[in-house]
Amino acid sequence: MFWRSKLKFSFFLLLFFSNIIYANPDWIGEWPHTNFNKKNIAFDEIISGGPPKDGIPAIDNPGFELIENIENIGDNEPVISVTHKNQTKAYPIRMLMFHEIVNDEIAELPISVTYCPLCNSSLVFKRKLENKILDFGTTGKLRFSNLIMYDRQTESWWEQFTGRAIIGEYVGEKLLTLPAQIESFSQFKIKHPKAKVLIPSKANLRPYGENPYVKYEQSNWPFLFRGNYQSEIPPLARVVAIENNAWPLSLVRKFKEIKYKNF
Repeated sequence: MFWRSKLKFSFFLLLFFSNIIYANPDWIGEWPHTNFNKKNIAFDEIISGGPPKDGIPAIDNPGFELIENIENIGDNEPVISVTHKNQTKAYPIRMLMFHEIVNDEIAELPISVTYCPLCNSSLVFKRKLENKILDFGTTGKLRFSNLIMYDRQTESWWEQFTGRAIIGEYVGEKLLTLPAQIESFSQFKIKHPKAKVLIPSKANLRPYGENPYVKYEQSNWPFLFRGNYQSEIPPLARVVAIENNAWPLSLVRKFKEIKYKNF
């Protein structure tokens, strides 16, 4: 009987300490202002992507130039285009690649333009919640290879792909997603000849035009991805997504058009 009691006690200690480790990852100490008691995901789903908090610096005071004066962006380079109340802006991927977040406003609407290089996901959010304007930065952490942002007002953590708060005071809240698209700079110029384009600032200069992820798309598996994946579609294949539906870009190229009804 003694060995059974000893085994139960050892199991209890193992369970107790494993719960401590699980509940208190080593990066919690880096965030003294975040309420980690409020969460709707498991901590073990969060992985450090390498850079520390704000190691990938968001752009907070973006500068713009009229499109007719832009000379250093190639015609085939992609830009994220946003239109609101007859005002249109372009955010070159060459810059978002190194900053991932631009806190801006368009026609007096506060927005955050976001881009996750590992997911190739570009999403634009209204950054006003409960009559409060939020500013977003990068945590340096990933969940399923996706960028985790944080707001500087409460230091709650937000998942970029869904726009949902996953840790902190805003858990349960979701940012409003605004219409945006990725298109070539040449197409953008034709459609919006009077638009403004995001330009570099001396405070945040990076080697724009270079691609630090040049070999990533040839990988067989997403960087630091933890999760089950079962599909005939390669995990890094590009898709066209509408709400909860997605189609491989290769299929769209083949058939040119896919008819979709949202019931």
